Amino acid sequence: MKTKFSTAIFIAAASFIMIQSCKKDSKNEIGNGSENNETKISAQGGGSSHNMGQNCMSCHKQGGSGEGWFSAAGTVYDSLLTSAYPNAVVKLYTGPDGTGTLKKTIQADAKGNFFTTEAIDFGTGLYPSVSGGSITKYMSSAITAGQCNGCHGVSTDKIWIK
Repeated sequence: MKTKFSTAIFIAAASFIMIQSCKKDSKNEIGNGSENNETKISAQGGGSSHNMGQNCMSCHKQGGSGEGWFSAAGTVYDSLLTSAYPNAVVKLYTGPDGTGTLKKTIQADAKGNFFTTEAIDFGTGLYPSVSGGSITKYMSSAITAGQCNGCHGVSTDKIWIK
């Protein structure tokens, strides 16, 4: 009788663990082969981001090891290009120099990183701006993808303000 009771307890515990594991997998999470996207959006003052200056979207993509599939991401630096610039604002416009329609505003966190999993229609190209304090800088060419650190800090200057 004791063996049957112990077996029943073991089966119940194993079932509970399996159900909890399935619940985790059914959430909007990415990683370990999951096919769902977790919502991740940077915010001013936030500080849970990491890997400043690296191409965020090498991990934060479908099938990647990072949580959330970023549609745009990067790092903003100070004018010396040595320290991250916290709490900047990145905007994406349909026209150069802040003209046209504002399509997306992304706030950088306390570590200078900005990212979003929200869908962005880049169309034939969007023109980024970055602001910090009372200074705004505009990128002169349009972008059709949001992997900002894929070029900045690699083949072009880092994104910087002030």
